[in-house]
Amino acid sequence: MESLYLLIPLSVLIAAIIGGLFWWAGRSGQFDDLEGPGHRILQDDDKPVGDDE
Repeated sequence: MESLYLLIPLSVLIAAIIGGLFWWAGRSGQFDDLEGPGHRILQDDDKPVGDDE
């Protein structure tokens, strides 16, 4: 029972830290473009190897 006096405030503190980090990431633009990097990796703009033209 005494361990709950430590674990409950500790879990609330950890949840508040995670929530704060998620809020900060959202405000700083981390989640603005979720599909762009996936599409950019498929677009190959390099010349093929051996094509000297």
